[in-house]
Amino acid sequence: MIQNQLDAVLASWIGWPPIWQTVSLVLLGLVGGALANHAITSWCWYRRPLSPWTNPLRWPLTKEARDAFESVGPRRLWDRIPVVGWFFLRREREIFGRGFWIRPVLIEVGLAIALPWMHQAWIGGQLLPAGVRPNVLALCTPWMTQLFFLHAILLVIMVAATFIDFDERTIPDVLTIPGTLLGLGAAAASARFFPPVEHIAIVPGDRSGIVPVMAYEPGPYDPWWLASGSLWTGLAVWTVYCFALTDRRVILRHGYRKAVDYFFARLVRHWSWKLILAMWIVGFAGIVVIFNVGGLHWLGLITSLVGLATGGGIVWSIRLVGRWALQKEAMGFGDVTLMAMIGAMIGWQASIAAFFLSPMAAILIVIARYVVTRDTATPFGPYLCVGTLATLWCWDPIYNHQLSPMLLTLGGILLWFSLAILLLLGGMLFFWRIVKTRLLGLS
Repeated sequence: MIQNQLDAVLASWIGWPPIWQTVSLVLLGLVGGALANHAITSWCWYRRPLSPWTNPLRWPLTKEARDAFESVGPRRLWDRIPVVGWFFLRREREIFGRGFWIRPVLIEVGLAIALPWMHQAWIGGQLLPAGVRPNVLALCTPWMTQLFFLHAILLVIMVAATFIDFDERTIPDVLTIPGTLLGLGAAAASARFFPPVEHIAIVPGDRSGIVPVMAYEPGPYDPWWLASGSLWTGLAVWTVYCFALTDRRVILRHGYRKAVDYFFARLVRHWSWKLILAMWIVGFAGIVVIFNVGGLHWLGLITSLVGLATGGGIVWSIRLVGRWALQKEAMGFGDVTLMAMIGAMIGWQASIAAFFLSPMAAILIVIARYVVTRDTATPFGPYLCVGTLATLWCWDPIYNHQLSPMLLTLGGILLWFSLAILLLLGGMLFFWRIVKTRLLGLS
């Protein structure tokens, strides 16, 4: 029923003349860029009244800052027009710096260009297996259009997360938690929110050839994914995710008994624990309901949950191992929630590919950033985002030709292989810390 309603909406969109589609996507890109710019300056830890959608005089300001804002005049309606408004806001350059408006303009223009380009690529078969017949491509147009709109939202969120991480070395939960919930909800509504693969079936007997990547890929369909074991797996993933969002910390320096007391005291210290508890209860009930609905709705949701666990679990594991080996924070927890969101939207297979592509993106971006800013710090969130975009853009060669055969070869030893790689990484980082501190004398 939900898929039929989605198909009706998509059919209306597909029926539009291409020129109107392009114009609409340019406008959506401008709006998405404006939303990203607002999030970058207003949803970060150290907020700045830079967004044209805020009133600076309502912020706690010093007398000098208040006088400066009053001297340039109040924000006006045309200041909020994407791209154009930033040229009007240049009058505030004495407050924010000479070039403060350049990056917001580039973000809005970039998304206005990216969305039509991405739309054309997606409906043109960019994600489909190479060499698909024209009639198959036409049949997949609604599916690829549906995927495009989800990935467009993901792109806007990742743009905001990228620049907040560059600015502050943090990624706010207010971005990644709604994105994760969107991914879970979309997957429960339609399995066609996942990228396509060549496979025999989603359900026994269906040999359509091109299907969404499900949790059991690249192996054959297994009835276990509709059995009660998958329900308990989904509930466990959701419980661990919600618990990970709480303010939890183990402090052992005063003994184990005090550590337990401190742990529970911190757990409920901030009011957000009530919101997280409510989210867990609603999500728990929602998972049970979708499981009882069954079919593709449950397969979609459990695929998203497994993607959440895999994406977040990879980064969380490396964060823990890196912290032990280096005796300091190796990755922020914002990277964990970011990758959990990505996994919930694109599945566990794509999140693995995105993670391992991210170091290649890091090399290029670190060099470019150092040339421009001379900043050697390397927040990892932006590279995870670039790795995700590279995975989606090159989905067929990456998954069908590279990752899928490797996963089939590893089979049941995939988990043990992953643990071995994690231990090897920990050993290398530990060895590097010893060399750095004892032999090179560096801190």
